[in-house]
This record gives sequence, C-alpha cells and structure tokens, in this order.
Amino acid sequence: MDTKEIRIADYNYNLPDERIAKYPLAERDHSKLLIYRGPQASGCQNADGATTGTDARGTVTEDLFYNLPNYLPKGALMVFNNTKVIQARLRFRKETGAQIEVFLLEPYEPRDYEQVFQVRDHCQWVCLVGNLKRWKTTSADGTDNALTCTFGPEGKDTLTVTRHGVHATGHVVDFKWTGGYSFAEVLTLLGELPIPPYLNRKTEESDLKTYQTVYSKIKGSVAAPTAGLHFTNNVLAALDSAGVEREELTLHVGAGTFKPVKSEQIAEHEMHSEFIVVKRTTIERLIAHDGCAIAVGTTSVRTLESLYYIGRKILKSSCLTTADPDSPELDLHVNQWEPYETDGNEPTTVEALHAILRYLDLHQLTALQTSTQIIIAPGYNYHIVRMMVTNFHQPQSTLLLLVSAFVHGDWHTIYDYALSHDFRFLSYGDSSLLIP
Repeated sequence: MDTKEIRIADYNYNLPDERIAKYPLAERDHSKLLIYRGPQASGCQNADGATTGTDARGTVTEDLFYNLPNYLPKGALMVFNNTKVIQARLRFRKETGAQIEVFLLEPYEPRDYEQVFQVRDHCQWVCLVGNLKRWKTTSADGTDNALTCTFGPEGKDTLTVTRHGVHATGHVVDFKWTGGYSFAEVLTLLGELPIPPYLNRKTEESDLKTYQTVYSKIKGSVAAPTAGLHFTNNVLAALDSAGVEREELTLHVGAGTFKPVKSEQIAEHEMHSEFIVVKRTTIERLIAHDGCAIAVGTTSVRTLESLYYIGRKILKSSCLTTADPDSPELDLHVNQWEPYETDGNEPTTVEALHAILRYLDLHQLTALQTSTQIIIAPGYNYHIVRMMVTNFHQPQSTLLLLVSAFVHGDWHTIYDYALSHDFRFLSYGDSSLLIP
C-alpha cells in the first residue's frame, strides 16, 4: 500500500484514562522499560552479543529504566534533543472580565530563537489565541485593543500585547514591555509551563522541574521531548561508563505534536513544521559512526532522519560549487512527503552527511539551522536511526505511525504487552527501547 493511503483507523487501540500517567514517578529513572527486539537482525547487537531472532513477530521483555545502558552496544552513538520547554502560555483578563489566552508557538521578529529570548523591550511571536472573539484588533474608539498586565518586584512594569495579523499557523502577536527585562525573564515571571492537554489538569509547581529533561539547555519548545524525561545524571554517567557515546541536537517541539489526525487517510493530514539545529561536530560524529545512531525520542528521530534528505537536497543542487551571495539561497526545509519522492538515484547516508559538511564549510557555518515537516509512516525507509528510546503514544497519532514504520508494522506486539503488563502511557508514562 502507498504510504499516503494509510488509514489512521488501523492505528487505533483502547487506552483507558487510568493508564495515562497524570504525574511522573518520584524517581525518573525508576520507570519501567519495555525492550522490543524485532524479528530480523538489524545489524545492532545486544550488550551480550546476541542478535534478534527470525520469528514473524518480535519479542518483548521488561526491566527498569536505570538498566538501559545494559542493552546498548558499546561504542554506539546516542543522540539527545537538548531543547528546553518555555513558559509559553500567557493569560490576560480584560476590563470586561473576559479572559484571553495567548500561547506562543514560534518567534516571528526576531525569528532567531536565541535572539528573541534576549531582546529587552519588544518582539513578535506567532501565537494561538484562546477566546479570540473577545479580543478585537481595535476597540470601539478606533485605538489598539491591547491586552496589558503588570509585573516586577513592585508591580510597576507593564507588558502590552497587541495583534498584528494572521499567520498560517496562528496570529502574529506583538509584545512590548518595560523594566529592561529579557523576554526570557518576562516569560519566567508571567508565563505558565504548558503541559499536555490529555493530562486533564492544571500546571503545578512541580511540573517546572519534572517536565524538563535534566540535559535541557536551549529554550524554544512548547512541549517536552518526553522520552528524555526518564534520564537522570546517574543514568547518563552509566552510559558513559558503558562506553556509549553521547551527542545532542535541537528540535523545538511545537504544539502540533498534539495535533490529532482527523482525516481518514494520512495523505490529507498536514504535518506541523519544527525548527532544528544540528552542529557541524554532531554531523562529523555521525559520519564516524557510519551514519548510525540510537535516538532518544521521536523528536531526535525526526531530526536525524531529516538530515539524510537535507544532504540529498544539497547533492541534487549546484550549491556546493559556489557560495555566490547573488545566487538564490537553497531552501533546506524538509517537506512532509519529500522522503517518498525518489528518482532511483539515492545517495548513501554517509554521502548525504558529507554533503551537509561541505555546505556548512562553503558558507562558513558551524551549525545547520533549518526546519522539518517530515512525516514518518509505514513505507518509510530509515537511514540513520538503528535503535530508539521512546514513550507510549496516543492512538491514531503520527507518533504511532513513526513507531510502526520503525518496527516494520509490529507495533501491536509492543502495545499489547504494555497494556497487559501495567505500563503507564504518554508523556509522564513509562518507556521502551526498540531494536528492530
């Protein structure tokens, strides 16, 4: 079957509400770990040297997460997403009593994530707006219908918010404030950390810590890369001791990660676009590992797999021959269906990665910065990811499609076991190690 003809109804399962973990465990690394070994040898061996079997279905065992290093090959490269969740939800109350919610999606001006958090008086973001009908662009007297709130040690500083038009994914919202604070500080003082809607509860003080990975560094996400929530400094140290190499990249998780697939076939589903940053040194280490990696979470998977198509795009253009500033800039964004459009002349993974290095060198860049809209579903051919650490995902979601593609359609084996063995599901739930 063509990937675009996949029926999302075929990726449904019964998830009782009581199986959704509303809170994390007291100790992150004491969550349960499901270990899935696929029916075919993947070229990756277990720590004891054994390979997977040849049965029609894969095999499943379980352990505790802090024993994860015991199941990973010595010398393998494990890749983490170091994004940090921002306090992206802002609530305003108008004089009429109406409450307006402004939810930050992505920076608009300045567009650079690092810069936008450092500005100290003004910026613009693309936002979702709750109770939009109560927030007109202008008031009855023709003046800007701004939302305001006070903050600061004495409550003397003011944040003023106005709407400036419509964007493809939301509304362009203008933020101005006094007091000389960075925008990051404004969000810390006024914003609310957004937890997943399926938790059906309000954000609590504890979420400020538990809904961040211990290695989070780069501000920008509105949702956590939740597979990473199980890691502790002790587990990271154990990985080092076991000879597993570690590398980081950045994908800022957007609100679209919770977007349900509402169409019958996935051809009609529009994937969200997310900003990625991959350092030159990370690409060099991938090449040193023959283009193979263990991905922590689906966000790392999407970033790593996007690298192949970025390299392919570079190779099929003429941009490696000149850095002429007058030549049109190559669009490195990975479109949703790009992986499924081939001409039979495909580069190897290492060739694609080398092309990215040459592109960076030609343009004197130390990191690749672009965006990806990639959808990974059955029929997709993985290029870089050989093992995956991931949580248990919602029924009929694109994340479940990604997992199914990775385990060659054997996702029922994993989810049937998890449901019948008291595993906890979704963001604050338990974890799995998938070895196809």
